[in-house]
Amino acid sequence: MNYRTIAKNGSTEEIIKKSRFICQAKRIYSEAEGRDFIAQIKKEHYKAAHSCSAMIIGENSDIKRSSDDGEPSGTAGVPMLSVLEKNNLTNLAVVVSRYFGGIKLGAGGLIRAYSGSVANTIKAIGMVEVKEQTGLELVLTYPQYQNLAAFLSTHRLQEHDTDFAITVTATVYVDEKDVDTIQNHLSDFYQGKVSSRVSGSQIVEIPVI
Repeated sequence: MNYRTIAKNGSTEEIIKKSRFICQAKRIYSEAEGRDFIAQIKKEHYKAAHSCSAMIIGENSDIKRSSDDGEPSGTAGVPMLSVLEKNNLTNLAVVVSRYFGGIKLGAGGLIRAYSGSVANTIKAIGMVEVKEQTGLELVLTYPQYQNLAAFLSTHRLQEHDTDFAITVTATVYVDEKDVDTIQNHLSDFYQGKVSSRVSGSQIVEIPVI
């Protein structure tokens, strides 16, 4: 398992030439779930002139759908889908509801508005890489633990399941191919005075910076 998606569900809103554009994004895992989400947004914003949508589903982006929902062909759904593709995102749906403000934007203006709305939302809520990684369980003294944050920051790792007892036990997750390398770096960092062992695997979400 290895794919990129949004960090969380979320929305943004902006006014462009008096038209109100509301973009809502949600993680989904099936086309039916995506259609339910779109239907829910259309019901919620039943007074909107249009609720255009795009979705991508599957670890390999197997399913792609888009809808202009009454806007001129190619000015909304496809540009929205293109933003998702350019960010290598999957397992999500986005809906942009437009409340018409009386000023026509033209084809170019519509493309910029709908794609920009999606891009702004993705930037606001963030992206994560979802992957299966191998656990490394570390056993540390309390003085050693005080320095762990510096090591994790250097190698862009996060601690999980930290237990404070006579010693500190914490688990970090790394790509399987990097296990030996991280263990060697740990040994160098702590001058060979810290123990680590492989401990299962887990699906983790790593923020995309």
